[in-house]
This record gives sequence, structure tokens and C-alpha cells, in this order.
Amino acid sequence: MILKKEAPQKTKRTNSIIGLLLFTTSIVLILVTGPLGFIYGIIHSLFTKKLSGVGEYFLKIAISIDQLGNVLMQHLLNILWLKKGGYKFGNRDETISSVIGKNKQTNTLTNFGIFIDKILDLIDPNHSLNSIDYYVEPNQNNSI
Repeated sequence: MILKKEAPQKTKRTNSIIGLLLFTTSIVLILVTGPLGFIYGIIHSLFTKKLSGVGEYFLKIAISIDQLGNVLMQHLLNILWLKKGGYKFGNRDETISSVIGKNKQTNTLTNFGIFIDKILDLIDPNHSLNSIDYYVEPNQNNSI
């Protein structure tokens, strides 16, 4: 796989009303179509790749939810889990674990952040370090 490095593009200013309408539409769509798509995805994965396919499907969903959490909780996590100068949460293309790993490397996690990292390590040793995504388009402000 060839990865093409591109210069980060400026974030386009969005009309608040359009943002609110798109957010509302996405919530309605996930509530209406999500359960059907989820059930079909499990059945499809089970028949095409057996149990390993279902596990892979669940992992993809978990990563997507993790990316959503990184954006949704960015302000709170930046305050609770990071020291000043840390690599910020909030990039929509990055997982919470990746941000924790980057801050673990630079020693910019607070005690609470270190505690969360240790919980992740109990589930999956070196989880945050192994989760670091080096190919994420950087945020405009990637340090506090």
C-alpha cells in the first residue's frame, strides 16, 4: 500500500445552522437504519468469514466509536488527561488510544491519563503505544 502524504488543508468555516442540521440528520439516520445495518453486518460477516469475520466487524465498529469519542469528548479529555503542551484530543481521524499513546511517549499524561492507560494495558498490553497512528492529518492546534 502506498501512502501519499499531503499538506494539511485549512478547515473550511461552516455555517452553524448547516452543522446543526447535518448533526440532527446523522442522529436520525443512525437511529433508524443503524440497527438493521448492524444485524445485517453480523449475518453477512458470519456467512462470509465465520466467527473471525464477526470479530473483525466488531473491531471496525469499536474503532469508529473510539474516533467519535475522541471528537465528542475532546474538551473534557484535554483538561482531565493531558498536561500543558500535550498532543490534543479531537482529531476525527484518530482514536483516543492513539492520542494517549502519543502523550505517553512525551510524558504529557496527567495522573488520571496514566491511570486510564494502565487500564488499557490490563486489557491489551502496550495498547496505547501500539495504537499510535502516524498517518493522521494533524489538527490545526495539536498542543495545549
